[in-house]
Amino acid sequence: MRKGFTRRPPADEPATPGKNYITPGGLQRLKEEHRFLVTRERPAVTEVVAWAASNGDRSENADYQYGKRRLRQIDGRIRFLSKRIESAEVVDPETPRVGQSAARAFFGATVRYANAAGAERVVSIVGTDEVDLNRNHISWVSPLGRALMKSAPGDRVVLQAPGGTVDLTVLEVFYQRISVEPFREPPGSEASVKGLAGRANPPDED
Repeated sequence: MRKGFTRRPPADEPATPGKNYITPGGLQRLKEEHRFLVTRERPAVTEVVAWAASNGDRSENADYQYGKRRLRQIDGRIRFLSKRIESAEVVDPETPRVGQSAARAFFGATVRYANAAGAERVVSIVGTDEVDLNRNHISWVSPLGRALMKSAPGDRVVLQAPGGTVDLTVLEVFYQRISVEPFREPPGSEASVKGLAGRANPPDED
């Protein structure tokens, strides 16, 4: 153990990454949301807008105005997801690693560390599109992610926190599958509402 080693993240390290690193599960979630918006939500909202447009004066038609605004939001999200998916560089934490790559914390690592009081925490280092604090998934460009990056068991690292610097001791670094929360349709989406209406009013049987 190198108890005397303290690592500080470089001060000039960029706040936003140039590459969109992501785990396989994170990329799958982006693709599922993109598919839902393109094939289900956007067509459903378009249908609502067309119906609202047929009801008269569009300037005073709340359904029409809301629908058009919602379409702009959907299109913006689709463009964002398309760019993130296109620029994605997938890193699989389960890929076998040797040497320094296995011993040190890089993207996809799960790290167990302790603060000065001895309180321990385990976090997984993931992409900016898959941060989930409920699962202790932190971004590799977050202050904590940057502090832990390239560290090894026994290293002391410095976290630049809002209240000042915090010393952390890295206890363990390992690589395993990182489970990402799957994409679920928003309950208030037009596609979901339309689907519920269809199930509530099934077509008459012959």
